[in-house]
Amino acid sequence: MNIAFQKTLELLLIIGIGVFLQKKVAKSDLKGIKVLILSVALPAVIFVALLKIKLESSLLIFPILALSFNLLMLLASKYYISKTLPTKDNARKRTMMLLLPSLAPGLSCFPFIVVYLGDDYLALSALADVGNKIFVLIMLYMLAMHWYNIRSIKDAKTSMKNKLKGLVLSLLNEPINLVMIIALLLLAFGLNLSSLPDFLGNTITSLSTIMAPLVLLFIGMAVRINASEFSLILTLLARRAGVTFLISAVVVLAFPVLASSMILFIIVFPQSSCSFWPFAHMSAIASLEDKDKQTKPTFDIDFAVNVLACSLPFSTLLIIGVFSFSELFVNPFTILISGVSLLAISYTPTLLKVLKKVKSHSDNHIDAMSLNLEAQNNENKD
Repeated sequence: MNIAFQKTLELLLIIGIGVFLQKKVAKSDLKGIKVLILSVALPAVIFVALLKIKLESSLLIFPILALSFNLLMLLASKYYISKTLPTKDNARKRTMMLLLPSLAPGLSCFPFIVVYLGDDYLALSALADVGNKIFVLIMLYMLAMHWYNIRSIKDAKTSMKNKLKGLVLSLLNEPINLVMIIALLLLAFGLNLSSLPDFLGNTITSLSTIMAPLVLLFIGMAVRINASEFSLILTLLARRAGVTFLISAVVVLAFPVLASSMILFIIVFPQSSCSFWPFAHMSAIASLEDKDKQTKPTFDIDFAVNVLACSLPFSTLLIIGVFSFSELFVNPFTILISGVSLLAISYTPTLLKVLKKVKSHSDNHIDAMSLNLEAQNNENKD
């Protein structure tokens, strides 16, 4: 059996166990598991991975590329969302414009990169995520505040200054970021994992081993999708994935000397699920709107929750699929075809609606002509 496919079956089995455990685990319990992943297991894995790489200035390209991808997706989402959502549905459009360009690789991508590509690529992923965090924490917040249109310019500046200060503090308080700072400082002084005391190094290594199965169980237990909006959300996520595949294909075609593992990394990292941070920004603005007693909200909070719920399993299955058929996906034309196919699938519902309207209009026109002819015949008889 193909090794990649065998690993895929193992991962899917663990996710399946998580789904089976849904009835035994309350939603409130999932928050504790998520804290354990993001505050203990994932920081340990990233710390170990970072201390295995050689710190070079060329590595700065990864956060720059990630940030460039975010900005490009923001621009693209402005156009492909307008073709899906109704013209007057501005709240949902703004909601999706904040969510779709964002990435949450911690839960949806990092565990699979560790399994399929190894610690070196996990370290590169952590560095790339720095650019993504600048985008989701600062740039998207500024965009959200711009849409909110605070009345007083002075108050807006004060609020923005305080919020940015809070974001910087939250960045420093997040365990993953602290771990990255400590690891990069150690590398700058020429130290690595073996330089640490044995008890500390062994403890961190032991904690890192629980990450992959814990995340997979979490994914299985957390999947609870609202069926009423599933079709629309799936269409938007498929369109997001299609555009992402096309961007990855362009990068791979531009650099034909890339190793197979790097090509897979370029494909799967941008396919990470939507980030929770834009939702946090929307919630903060919703609180301001409650104080101002605004009747028309800037964002659709309930819709955002459903998108986040669908995005994690969608990205997980997509990333597993890419790794399972890695021999096919290292070919840039396969990536290109995948992108075009997903875009075609995503536009199918819109095309069917247009065809239905055209058919209805045509039928009405034929009925009107039939009535006119019948009326004329009756007049002639008279």
